[in-house]
Amino acid sequence: MIIIGLTGGIGSGKSTVARQFGALGVHWVDADDVAREVVEPGMPALSAITDHFGQDILTVDGALNRARLRQIVFEQPEQRAWLESLLHPIIREELIRQLHPTDYTLPYVLLVSPLLLETDQNELVEKVLVVDVPVDVQIERTMARDTNSREQVERIIAAQMPREQRISKADAVIDNNQPTEKVAAEVRALHERFMVDFG
Repeated sequence: MIIIGLTGGIGSGKSTVARQFGALGVHWVDADDVAREVVEPGMPALSAITDHFGQDILTVDGALNRARLRQIVFEQPEQRAWLESLLHPIIREELIRQLHPTDYTLPYVLLVSPLLLETDQNELVEKVLVVDVPVDVQIERTMARDTNSREQVERIIAAQMPREQRISKADAVIDNNQPTEKVAAEVRALHERFMVDFG
């Protein structure tokens, strides 16, 4: 089974592109979804986070207060390092499990991850596919989607790999700053290429 990493900066439209591959029958796993799953109430990782940061890190119903945690880790790099050292191995193990579905006949799957190239998740993939949009588009889309301030979005972008560097590591790039039907056509063409290359 070939694992292709699909990545891009925040607000680039990774999930939209992944869903287009999914419509063609491609199995995909989103690292963000897995990251949420491993910190759900009752999971060991959430207990460890609560022990470290205190009860203030939880919402009234006992779930992780993601906005509060995000604020802490972006303001305090040492806390971000602690959190990553806890979560990355747990997320990696769960990703590997989900990337090997049973009764699946296509020759490749997608690992969708915003931090594919910044973490050891890139060791799981054989090819890198980058979804790309200009930085100003990233900022506009993320502010509209997450109701974050411009400053917070700019901090998140600054913490990610620079756009040019990400593109330089790509085996293929999808320009997601164009009409949906053109993006869909690029996805179909890549899918056909991967089916030939890996089939």
